[in-house]
Order: sequence, then C-alpha cells, then structure tokens
Amino acid sequence: MGIPLIDLSGVLHASSPRTPRVAAVVSQLRQACTETGFFYVLNHGVPQELIARQFTLAQQFFDLPLADKEAISLHRSPSMRGYERLGGQTLDANARPDLKESFYCGLDYAADHPYVLRGYHSYGSNQWPAGLPELAAYSRLYIAAMQQLALRLMQLLALSLQLREDYFDSMHANPMLTLRMLRYPPHPEGADASTFGAGEHTDWGAITLLAQDRHGGLEVKLPGGAWVDATPVEGALVVNLGDMVPRWTNGLYRSNPHRVRNVHSGGAPRHSLPFFYTPDYEAQVAPVATCVPAGESPRFEPCTVGEHLQAMYRKTYGLAPRAAASTTAAVMA
Repeated sequence: MGIPLIDLSGVLHASSPRTPRVAAVVSQLRQACTETGFFYVLNHGVPQELIARQFTLAQQFFDLPLADKEAISLHRSPSMRGYERLGGQTLDANARPDLKESFYCGLDYAADHPYVLRGYHSYGSNQWPAGLPELAAYSRLYIAAMQQLALRLMQLLALSLQLREDYFDSMHANPMLTLRMLRYPPHPEGADASTFGAGEHTDWGAITLLAQDRHGGLEVKLPGGAWVDATPVEGALVVNLGDMVPRWTNGLYRSNPHRVRNVHSGGAPRHSLPFFYTPDYEAQVAPVATCVPAGESPRFEPCTVGEHLQAMYRKTYGLAPRAAASTTAAVMA
C-alpha cells in the first residue's frame, strides 16, 4: 500500500447533480481516507507560480539574520504568529527537539473580533519581518488560494460520506488557518534513532495541504505500521487528514502518524509549506449519521472544534493551551 494520487480535474467547482467525474473522484477519496489518510492531489487549481514564489520567500526569510527573525518571535504574539527557532518544538515527546525552524502566519482577525476578545487560540494578527516587506502580501494570496482548495476538499469529503455537498459549508464562518514555512537542515551524520526534523505526530485539525520541495523527507506510517516515503510528485500537493476527521466519521477515516527526516537532499536544507485548515472554533463536531451503523452508538461524543483542541492539549501535554502553545502550534490547526 502506498500513498494514492487523485486528479482533481473537472471537480474543483460545486456540482449538483453529481457528474460521473465527481463520482469517480469521490470514490478514490473515500478509499484513500479509509486506508492511508494521506493522498496526493494533481490539477488542484493552485497556480504553480504562486507556490514557487512562496518557496522563494521562505528561503529569503530563513536567510535573514537571526536577530531579525527573533524580533518577530511567536512568543511575542498572543495568536502564536511569527518565528520559531531551530529546536523550538518537540512533536514526539520521546524524541529529541525537532531539527527545523519555522514561520507561522494566517488570517488576520481584528482586535475587536469576538473570538480575539474571547482569547481563542490562533485568532489575532500576524507579525511580519521588516527585512522582507513583500512576504505579507504574497502570503495572504497564498493563504487565500489554499483556503479555496481546502473548502472544496471539504465538500468532496462530504460527498464521500454520502452527505450533502454543502454539509460542512456552515462551519467555515471564522476558520482557523495557519500557513507554516519550514526549513530543515541536513540530517546530522551519525544521528541516533531519536533525531528527526519533525518527530512522529498526527495533526489535530481537519485537513493539511502540503507543498514540499524536490528533496522529500516526509514519511507516513501506514495502518500496518510500515513507514513509507511521501516522495515529491511534480505539480502535486500532499493532503492529510487531521484528528478531527475521525471524530466526524466515527473512526472510519484515518489520521495517520507522520514524521520528517531530511536524508535525501545531499546535504542541502529542505523547505516545505504546510497549510493547516480547521473550521470555526465554535463549529460542532459530531459523528455523522452515515458513519454510525444502525443500532450502534457513536464512538465519539459531540463537541465543538475548540473543545476538541482543548482535549488534545490536555491529552498530549496535560497543559492549558497558552502554556502548551510553543510546542503545539503546528499540530493544532
């Protein structure tokens, strides 16, 4: 079993009634979600030049002096936006600190937005580096393109669950969106088995859309326990399901563990651009009727998106969100 590739040609716009092309893609999507929880998407509608430009900006950002990056440390941001230095996160509690540095940004929410006033995690404003003024405008364009694709994928997920195409649409009023730019140094020679660019973890939200450079390094744990490489496919994005999707599907769809080791780059740094999509903090998450067999009780109690994230913090770290934010911001969105 490997990571399947799904061609989104002809299905990027809402289609009612469903066409044979949509039905074929929905069938492929359902199989991928029940088996690997990971899949590639081709012809996804995000312009390649937009992705290439974001990679260039990521390289330019990480090449800035450390003092310039530290000036916008995410620890200065109530909404956890900004720079995180090398080794600043440990995704696998049984491994060494992750060998990567990061920059987080997302949607700007005004200071008087109700969710900002309530202190909901990741709602607020961004920090941008003074030495790279174009990063803000271009990142917003990238986020908008990825958000559009994420919303369409959520519609296709709904169809794959035999739900209305617009089943999840009402949950997108105030979404939690995080674009993360990452740079991984080469994997150290002679590193022990507990050294990773990103330790084994699952994502906590709904779906993640990943653009990766040609070096690869992402590894996915299949249901049988084997690890496989998510080898870069030209023009494709990698999509994976977060832990929220098994709650919606009563455990039918998978959120599989993954990790990163920069071992294929020939000594060069690896860059990647994960985009984390999670619906509105107050949206309801409950097993859908089509995934609960007649006469059986749901495996998960209903909750809100925010309650789900709070539970994941407590389960994983035993900490409140503010205390855990420095180590968990990547996997909560």
